Amino acid sequence: MGKSSVYNASKQQYPPTFKLFFFFLPISLAITSFLLIFIYIYTTSKLSTDPQSSPFLEPATNYSLFDLIIPGSTDYEAIQFSIDNTAEDLFFDLPRTSSYAKQNQWSLEDLFGFTGNTLNNTEIYHDTDVFLEDYKEMNKSFKIFVYPHKPDDPFANVLLPEDYNPEGPYTSELYFKKALFNSHFITKDPNEAHLFYMPFSILHLRHDTRIGPEKLQDFVKDYIFNISHKYPFWNRTGGADHFYTACHSISEIAMDKTVEAKENSIQLVCTSTYFVTGYFPHKDVSLPQIWVKKHDPETLVSSKRNRLAFFAGRVNSPVRAALFKHWVNDTEIFAHFGGLETNDGKEQLRSKFCLHVKGFEINTARVTDALHYGCVPVILANHHDLPFTDILNWKSFSVVVHYMDIPMLRKILQGISFEELSWLQSNVMKVRKHFEWNVPALDYDAFYMTMYELWLRKSSVRV
Repeated sequence: MGKSSVYNASKQQYPPTFKLFFFFLPISLAITSFLLIFIYIYTTSKLSTDPQSSPFLEPATNYSLFDLIIPGSTDYEAIQFSIDNTAEDLFFDLPRTSSYAKQNQWSLEDLFGFTGNTLNNTEIYHDTDVFLEDYKEMNKSFKIFVYPHKPDDPFANVLLPEDYNPEGPYTSELYFKKALFNSHFITKDPNEAHLFYMPFSILHLRHDTRIGPEKLQDFVKDYIFNISHKYPFWNRTGGADHFYTACHSISEIAMDKTVEAKENSIQLVCTSTYFVTGYFPHKDVSLPQIWVKKHDPETLVSSKRNRLAFFAGRVNSPVRAALFKHWVNDTEIFAHFGGLETNDGKEQLRSKFCLHVKGFEINTARVTDALHYGCVPVILANHHDLPFTDILNWKSFSVVVHYMDIPMLRKILQGISFEELSWLQSNVMKVRKHFEWNVPALDYDAFYMTMYELWLRKSSVRV
């Protein structure tokens, strides 16, 4: 009886009205919070989208990317969108303040880091002495084990290097493989290897009729399954000391069925952007996209460069559409719709600056083309993890411009003084050798620079 009376008493502590109150209280609070948030978003969005309503915004530079799109013949709805175009290209409707505009002006201090009469930011390397010393050690002791495959393998065309010099815009992965197989970095003893190379070619897999884009992920998944069961090395680190190369953008989905490889393995890829999930700058390596030229230009004299800037290409992104809208008819910035009849470098050789503008993907060969022709590259590709950025000081030989500053492009470039331009052009000539594939590979060329990037990543995963 005692227990029953206590139980009954406890039940009577909460009358029905009291229970209803606690039932509706959370619902009421949720609805109230929602209304308050809605009101806040509505009022603040009106303020930010109407430049005239705030004295701190400058209407001339408060653009959304759709405001920059080329009118008439080019419809933004017809522009191709990449995996990251929708988010990266369209989601940056940022207001510009007067203080920002002042900070964005070019000066010797901003460009080169001048302090009084001391130049502290004109060196092409972040730390020349450290790089040169560490490079020697890399050249002497770095070892790579390549998973072996026989010439009669059904996929030898995918797994073994070519016996010819490949051509085209995506061949960096093929030149790297060719150079590595013929280098002193290769070891047949996996116990002395720092890293392990999976030699499949994403480019050849894409074009192989047995695989193609549809079966690419399955091939990679099966390949990793096979080496992880035949050899013990993958399982020791979960693939963290393994790497592969790819220059085509399809590499972004190649590892989707092998999450462990995507998260752990080192990816040497041309599509290196901070914005795409699956690329990790501290782990992965930005591979330069290089369209190998058969001959060097006869002359790279800067005094003959009488045009301010040059770009030619398709309108396959909102960023390029914005560029053409503002500069297609300009007399100083040559913006050509489509490809040129001859790609002999004539236009690059007569231009001070050559524009790399993000297209369908973040990467093109225009950066390395600019360097090849002695033209200062202008990077219009937000979030691009530039090649060899761990080693090279890109600020010393290029100009990086934000998408939203496209309307100010001519002003920015004309604001670079003769002294600044001279430093940039001089450093372009110094770094050209780092962005060249050679057969056989030469010291400090693209192959050796890529090997050094791998060398920097080897210590954290050594077993």
